[in-house]
Amino acid sequence: MLTPIDISEEAGVRYLHFGSDWIQGAMRIARPWALELDYTREMMACLLLRPEPEWPRSALLIGLGAASLTKFLYRHRPQAKLTVVEIEPAVVAAARQFFKLPDDPKRLKLEIADGVEWLAASDKTFDLILVDGFDAEARAGALDTLPFYQACRAHLDDSGLLVVNLLGRNRGFKGSVDRIKRAFDQRAMVFPSCDHGNAIAFAAAGEPVCLPLGELSLQALALRKATGLNLLPTLARLIQGQTCAGGRLAL
Repeated sequence: MLTPIDISEEAGVRYLHFGSDWIQGAMRIARPWALELDYTREMMACLLLRPEPEWPRSALLIGLGAASLTKFLYRHRPQAKLTVVEIEPAVVAAARQFFKLPDDPKRLKLEIADGVEWLAASDKTFDLILVDGFDAEARAGALDTLPFYQACRAHLDDSGLLVVNLLGRNRGFKGSVDRIKRAFDQRAMVFPSCDHGNAIAFAAAGEPVCLPLGELSLQALALRKATGLNLLPTLARLIQGQTCAGGRLAL
């Protein structure tokens, strides 16, 4: 696989592209550790679902992009051991050169590999698995199959969560959601789509998640104070969309 890498800048934001106008990642140059794109912020809502400060102890990120999620966890969850699997070496090189990817082998392990194949060969388990992998045509390929989601579940610890970036306006969106729910025995949900059409799916293994929306709001305030990440708009959309039956988020 040879992916053409393009870098653009506009209004203080640096963007990553794979040979097209499609944005694969972004970083505000003055705030390189912050999450610039809406969907990346929403993926970090997993920190509300498992609010313990020592969680996650370990995280697997499949798809590096501009390293936004990697940098956020590296900075704000210093106890976490991070493993990133990225199929394209040029993406790793771009993340180092243009997007301030940390160089810390003790805490951050980089694997140049196919995410599906790497997971199938691995015997490791993780508290958190984040999947955000698309090609230049916005296709996830084998990262959006039932066997892959089943493999993700098998590699989660007792407090484990899977978080997947989906394209809510894609014709295959409903099929993607169905595959995730089947792999996790229906213990999955999708947040209402972000403004740009991304929809984030969350699935739980092991310990149940059952949190009142009021408690989630308090946790969101604490997270904003600690990290600068504001998830209150996300919670407002959950309430408006009547996504959480009985005023509780349950997985």
